[in-house]
Amino acid sequence: MTSSVVSPETARRTPAAAEPRTAVATGHAPAAEARETPCRPGGAPGAAPLEDLSALRIVPARHPGRAVLAVLVGLVVAAVLWSFVTNPRWEWGVVAQWFLAESILRGLLETLKLTVLAGAIGFGLGLVLALMRLSPSPLISGVSWTFSWIFRSTPLLVQLLLWYNLGYLYEQVRLGIPLTDVTFFEARTSDLMTPLLAAVLGLGLHQAAYAAEMIRGGILSVDQGQLEAASALGIPARDRNLRIVLPQAMRAILPPAVNEVIGLVKGTSIVYVLAHAELFFTIQLIYGRTQQVLPMLLVATLWYVVITSLLSIGQYYLERHYSKGALRTLPPTPLQALRARIARRRPTPAGAPA
Repeated sequence: MTSSVVSPETARRTPAAAEPRTAVATGHAPAAEARETPCRPGGAPGAAPLEDLSALRIVPARHPGRAVLAVLVGLVVAAVLWSFVTNPRWEWGVVAQWFLAESILRGLLETLKLTVLAGAIGFGLGLVLALMRLSPSPLISGVSWTFSWIFRSTPLLVQLLLWYNLGYLYEQVRLGIPLTDVTFFEARTSDLMTPLLAAVLGLGLHQAAYAAEMIRGGILSVDQGQLEAASALGIPARDRNLRIVLPQAMRAILPPAVNEVIGLVKGTSIVYVLAHAELFFTIQLIYGRTQQVLPMLLVATLWYVVITSLLSIGQYYLERHYSKGALRTLPPTPLQALRARIARRRPTPAGAPA
């Protein structure tokens, strides 16, 4: 078998018709046939053709463990609800009788009034204390720290009793010019310190110590570079704090703040030691007279659940409002989520696009 060597110049002068003979002689497919063979994108010519996947049906991933756990939890919840409904000792008739009674509603209004007044004092004073704590003055910062230290270290019950018995320490309250005989107002402390005032002061000042730390933590969570950039742009300090720092700090402040408000609603029940007619004290008076302890406690529990549930709903919408600058897409409201779930479960008509 004779072999020959072809120079590059000869190969360039060889006509295209000689290519098939060379290809056949070497055992390779012609270039035209290679171009007609389908291949994967980016793959080499002659690769396996792509399969048609349009007829396949997409099946969601299955989670058998999750389904078993959901069934077990559902059975436990059903058993608890069944025990609540079928146990006659809960006395649901008594609960229904007293749930909307006039005395219960008056106690509920007192609980809400205590919550609003103490919350306004607590978070208003807490904001001032937080700003004082961030002050560069050691005296101002030290006063704020001392206030939080004292009121967080003292039990709430002790604070309520101290305020209610303030008349034992100071018989009179006098308002005037110091070191002179000029007096604008004077009264006995025992006449001023009513159970309502003692409860509002005790709850409000106790709440302020915790609110100050929450607000301070939220302010410190904002990047200092934003304040420096705002200062470099010449934005006034008021606008820097109200329009740059506060909206971002609210995202960190809101969850613990609402938790504190919910705790304040339930914490008003401790005011019964001052004989103030809020919800829990009213419940105690009723079951002390009727001896229906468990049904009346259930009435109080249901009202506390209603109040805290409404506060939780408000918390969701407030957090959604203050997350506008942090999320590209806001989380759906409960109504929007329900509509989307119904739309997903609705069957698609034949011929309609998926």
